[in-house]
Amino acid sequence: MERTLSTERIYQGRAVNLRVDSVEKPNGKRTRREIVEHSDCVAVVVMDDKDNVLLVRQFRKAVDKFLLEIPAGGIDPGEEPVDCVRRELQEEIGYLPKKVERLGGFYSTPGYTTEYLYLYLARELTPSRLEAEDTESIELVRVPLAQIPALITSGEICDAKSIAGLLTVISLGKVSR
Repeated sequence: MERTLSTERIYQGRAVNLRVDSVEKPNGKRTRREIVEHSDCVAVVVMDDKDNVLLVRQFRKAVDKFLLEIPAGGIDPGEEPVDCVRRELQEEIGYLPKKVERLGGFYSTPGYTTEYLYLYLARELTPSRLEAEDTESIELVRVPLAQIPALITSGEICDAKSIAGLLTVISLGKVSR
């Protein structure tokens, strides 16, 4: 385990903070670690009653292209992850799930960020729309669950949270029957 010797805050922003930790490794060597601080998030595999997965296609400036993803979003301070699931689904896809199941969770990129994603499966959808900012460019895409592996293999679905969430649902056999 590395021992933190000092921390320097480099940047504080709306979505992320950046700090540099000076650390001592177990062998006594000293080095620096750049850490992106990001709030915890939810990632949600949303399925309708016909075993279609509801995905969102949205532009991601960091990679400068549109990505096909599972809905996800940051947990507000004091908000429970399951409440965040409901809020995010209303904001991003216009549905409220009657059934929400926790499937686990994971760190998005533990080599340099603190972000942890709580993974959920949402079903039994009811139309419900909230007015939300930054959703005008989100396109809702329904995909049969059986087509998901091909979309991952082809690179059409290429972000880690979506791949992890979708393969978890497939491996657990979470389909209507």
